[in-house]
Amino acid sequence: MGWKIKTLKRNLKLNRPILVEGLPGIGNVGKLAVDFLVDELNAKDFIEISSYDMPNMAFVNEEGLVEMPKIKLYYKKTKGNSSDLLFLSGDVQPTENRLSHEFSNSIIGLSKKLNVHEIITLGGIGLSKEIKKPKVYCTSHSQKLLDNYKKRNLKIKTNVYGVVGPIFGASGLLVGMAKEKNIPAAVLLAETFNHPLNLGINGAKELIKILNVRLNLKLDIKKLNLEVKKIEKQIKENLEETFKYENEKDKDTTYIG
Repeated sequence: MGWKIKTLKRNLKLNRPILVEGLPGIGNVGKLAVDFLVDELNAKDFIEISSYDMPNMAFVNEEGLVEMPKIKLYYKKTKGNSSDLLFLSGDVQPTENRLSHEFSNSIIGLSKKLNVHEIITLGGIGLSKEIKKPKVYCTSHSQKLLDNYKKRNLKIKTNVYGVVGPIFGASGLLVGMAKEKNIPAAVLLAETFNHPLNLGINGAKELIKILNVRLNLKLDIKKLNLEVKKIEKQIKENLEETFKYENEKDKDTTYIG
């Protein structure tokens, strides 16, 4: 059926926007970071993305009400001539090969339509244990862009060959596909404990610190611990439901609900 893109705010004019992607993945470091930024910057709903290929589940939110899984694009207008910001976040992302490619291709097409100036994707590097001070690695499809990141003193490591393996999901595909459409794109990968129910809070913090400098957000990082905890409970509940779904989807269904 493909991916349906519903525009929630029409005639929105954006100035050379930068798109930051943070969907569920290892440790959910990317999602945690983007959800924090959406909340802290008071970014607004812009586009809703859905598909019949999304998991056949619904979540129960903090108010005890049922919600369907969602993927949304949020926007934040900036002052002056600075690039406006777009944030891609959601409860799920496709994990099957074809669906992941189709989804990422849809996002790249949307990025071209919105004249996205740069794409930054976020993800995790799975470790056997959680560490207090995770390293963040950066790579890109463009040596020029990677050199630009190096010059910004972002406290990232770019010696990724032999350290970072294949980058699965939207975090990798969006960067690879962006090259074909001449959109500069980079990925930031934070170390985190590789366990399905782990929330990579420490990794997310490091990503936010880097984005705070890279995007000139001027956030109060001291507020980070309190704000992330507000998101933590909901993410954990959604993770548990998703984990159950992934474990059960290949078994014979004996009930509905």
